[in-house]
Amino acid sequence: MGTRRPLLAPPPPDERPDAVQRQQLLRVRGRSVAWLPPLLLLVVIAVLDWNTSGEFRIISWIVLVPGIAAAICGVWGTAALAVLSLITYVTVDTSWPHQYQTGLPDFILVAIGGVLAVLACAVRVRGEQRMLHMQDIAETTRRTVLRPLAPGWGDLDHAAVYLAADSEARVGGDFYDIQPGLHGTRVLLGDVQGKGLAAVETAAALLGTFRETAYHEPLLHTVADRLEIRMRRHLRYSAELGRDHGDRFATGVLIGFPATSPDTAGTASTQDTVEVVNFGHEPPLVVAPDGVRVLPPGEGLPLGLSELGYGSPPVLRVPLAPGETLLLVTDGVTEARDATGAFFPLRDRLARALARDPRIVDPRLLVGLVRDGTLRHSGGHLADDTTIFAVRRR
Repeated sequence: MGTRRPLLAPPPPDERPDAVQRQQLLRVRGRSVAWLPPLLLLVVIAVLDWNTSGEFRIISWIVLVPGIAAAICGVWGTAALAVLSLITYVTVDTSWPHQYQTGLPDFILVAIGGVLAVLACAVRVRGEQRMLHMQDIAETTRRTVLRPLAPGWGDLDHAAVYLAADSEARVGGDFYDIQPGLHGTRVLLGDVQGKGLAAVETAAALLGTFRETAYHEPLLHTVADRLEIRMRRHLRYSAELGRDHGDRFATGVLIGFPATSPDTAGTASTQDTVEVVNFGHEPPLVVAPDGVRVLPPGEGLPLGLSELGYGSPPVLRVPLAPGETLLLVTDGVTEARDATGAFFPLRDRLARALARDPRIVDPRLLVGLVRDGTLRHSGGHLADDTTIFAVRRR
C-alpha cells in the first residue's frame, strides 16, 4: 500500500524483493545488461593504470570487478568477468618495464578474488531463488485464501484492497469474500485475532465454511451459526494438535443481498434491503452521494466467543437505496495513527470527498480513497493488516 497499489494486483516495484527490483533495473528491452557496470569499471581501471606513472599502479584494483559482478550478475557472467579481469591484469602489467610491474603477489590477489567472487555469486543466486520461491508460495497462499473476484461477481459491483502489515508475508488474518448462491448473494469480511500462520489458517477455515453454507442455506442466521460452529471446531482441532492459541477469536460482518425476484429484476426499485450480522466488528458504513451513515453495530460477539453470550447474533435488516455503497474495513484503517497518535478520521475524510465529488461512491474509487488516506495518515507504516472492501448492487 504510501504508494498507490493496483486493486488485487502484484505488489508495486518498491515492495517487491530486492532481487526482482535489481533484475528489472539491469534490463534494457528485456535483455540483461548487468555485465555492463563491472566491464566499464574494468576498462576504466586499465586505462587509468596505463596513463599513470610507474610509481602509482592501480591495476590491482581490478580485483573489484569480479566482486561487483558477484553482486549483480549471474554465476557464469561473474566467472567470465573474473577470467577477463585476470587476463587484463596480466596484459597490462606485463606491458610495463620490469621494475614497475606489480608481479605475482597481485596476480594471486586477483585470481583468489575472482574465485571467491564466483563462490559468493553462487550463494547469492541460490538465496535469491529460494527467496523468490517463498514469495511465490506466499502469493499462492494469498490467492487461495483471498481468491480473485470476477467483475460483477454475485451481481455486485465490488472492489477490495488488502495490505498486509508484514509486506514479506503478503497474507495475514484479514479475510473477505463474495458468495452468490441459491438464495441471493452473501458477503463476508472478518479479522482473526493475532497474526502469523495460525491466523491465516483460521481465516482459511472460516472462508471455506462460508463459501459452502452461503451458497446452500436459505437463512442468513444459519450461515452465521455455521461460522460460529466452524470457529469452535477449529479451535478444538488446534488444541488437540498442541497448538493452543488461547482465546483466539475473529470479528466479522456477514451481509446478505436477497435474490431479486423475476418480476422485479428488470425494474428499478427505490429501496433495497440487506441483512447484516455483526460479529463484534466495526459496523459498515453506507456511502451515498449525499453523505455517510453508520449501520447499527448489532449485538453479536466475535466468532469463537459465543459461550459468553446468549444465543446467536441478531440479523438486522437495513434499507439500502440504489447507488449506495457498503464500505467495510478492518482495524488497520480505524486504528491507523499519525505521528501524534491521532486515529484516522474515516467518516470525515469520506464526507469531505463526497462534497467534492459524489462519484466517489463507486467502489473502486472509494477503496482507493480510503487506502491512500490511510497510508498518508500513518506515514506508510501499518501496525496491523488492513482490508478495505466496498460492495453495492449492480
